[in-house]
Amino acid sequence: MAKATKKQALGRGLSALLSDPENDIKSANDKNADKVIGSVVELDIDAIEVNPFQPRSNFNDEALKELASSIKELGIIQPITVRKLDFNKYQLVSGERRYRASKLVGLKTIPAYIRIANDQESLEMALVENIQRQDLDPIEIALSYQRLIEEVQVTQEQLSERVGKKRSTISNYLRLLKLDPIIQTGMRDGFISMGHGRALINIEKPKDQIRIYEQVVAEGLSVRETEKLVKSYQQATDGKKAAKSGKASKKLPDYVADSLDEISEHLEAKVDITATPKGKGKIIIPFHSKEEFRRLKKILAGE
Repeated sequence: MAKATKKQALGRGLSALLSDPENDIKSANDKNADKVIGSVVELDIDAIEVNPFQPRSNFNDEALKELASSIKELGIIQPITVRKLDFNKYQLVSGERRYRASKLVGLKTIPAYIRIANDQESLEMALVENIQRQDLDPIEIALSYQRLIEEVQVTQEQLSERVGKKRSTISNYLRLLKLDPIIQTGMRDGFISMGHGRALINIEKPKDQIRIYEQVVAEGLSVRETEKLVKSYQQATDGKKAAKSGKASKKLPDYVADSLDEISEHLEAKVDITATPKGKGKIIIPFHSKEEFRRLKKILAGE
């Protein structure tokens, strides 16, 4: 108990230091910056603004009330992280749920780690910390990955290292953004899972995608059942294409058909194979960017 009291007193002491205009800390090189940066400081909750880079856009009211009740009883166990904008002015980097819940119960101050960073660093910190620590839905995670790639300008390989996730995991999330917005909303609202979404991505026509999505929701189909439904749709579509072109659909030899999914999974790409009963054929591996081509090249070269 004595340690906790001492820590709280230290936080209040640093808070007083930050409230002194003569000790305004704007960079890591300023006087007393080493005492504040990285320390837990009790900040005036009204001096903190919400981070515009925050990837989370949906906050469950019931869950927020439960967190607020916990904070009222036990206090804030994990401090929020903020960056200093100006004198006695801060911006959230991570911890918006704790911040919102604290305001809900009427707290005047909140424990916070202080960082000094530019906008890009703040964006990266907010996205990476939220991906790792918060219960984001699959679409929010996908959007966070996309923003890191586009705005921080990192490749999927570099992003993989920064967030500690496999490159294939990141790729699977990013592919969800190809789904029709109606289906993305359904995933965010919990009507379908990421597994359902991954299956529906394989349907190219938006109208058919939505039609099958509605069937999945109406019948409460599992991921496996959805995969079978999509496969049946694809087979029917391929049959219609073959009939329209006047060409009979050729069945792949068993040794090829059995390996198709394995090859696609290994390359993390949709692979097309044509083969004759005599053993001749072609493997077609599509790519959609220079980065994806280089990735496939590395895999094929065994690097």
